[in-house]
Amino acid sequence: MPRVADQALPLQDWTVLSLRPRGQHAGLRAAATRMGARLLAVSPLVIAHLADAQARRDLRAALAADIVLFTSANAVRAAAALQPLRARRGQPWLAVGAGTRRALARAGIDAVAPSRMDSEGLLGLPQLERVQGQCIGLVTAPGGRGVLAPALAERGATLLRADVYTRTAATLTLRQRDALATALQRPGRVLLALSSGEALAALLAQMPAPALRRVAVAAASPRLADIARAAGFRRIAVADDARPGSLLRATALAFA
Repeated sequence: MPRVADQALPLQDWTVLSLRPRGQHAGLRAAATRMGARLLAVSPLVIAHLADAQARRDLRAALAADIVLFTSANAVRAAAALQPLRARRGQPWLAVGAGTRRALARAGIDAVAPSRMDSEGLLGLPQLERVQGQCIGLVTAPGGRGVLAPALAERGATLLRADVYTRTAATLTLRQRDALATALQRPGRVLLALSSGEALAALLAQMPAPALRRVAVAAASPRLADIARAAGFRRIAVADDARPGSLLRATALAFA
């Protein structure tokens, strides 16, 4: 019987493509290493905090709402850079997913997050079921799918939106392009960890190589799987959520 140390890990010799913003690859890198893969950081988006007077005013109003809702960990970090985050007694604070909830916990806020980590999951929380006449503070960034605002308005809520950061396209470096081209020589051993449709679009705008469509995709939701399929990807696994371990486990079960 082979020793445990001699057994191949689930994603041994795979390359995991991370589309996370610059400086935010550590979690996926650690998960990839545990499963025997290497991580290639390809950041097609860059995050910039907003600190102008409008952002500050909007954030103060949003944090004073009946319910406060954060759409990402980046929103938490950007908001905390503008002012201390403090919840009133009885004021629900909601997070789109586990990563956002952890970011709020580091800021001293006990937030609630859905098990389904997307807009639909948030809208299914009991705190958002009956919001007629309530004000909801949405702390976020420009763009996105535009699902939350119309759904909450339809339920009779008033939305106080605070855009506290931006996402803009970042040009891949020559080193990143070369590393990606090398990895794509074996597309069957490449995994694209997909947790953002915007990041995927930004990557494809710069790297339209046909080989890219032959890699495996671990999508954080059925919606993202549909986006990948529409973009020409065919080897797609749907993870339970956007956490790094979930994305890699879905890949191992489907393709490794």
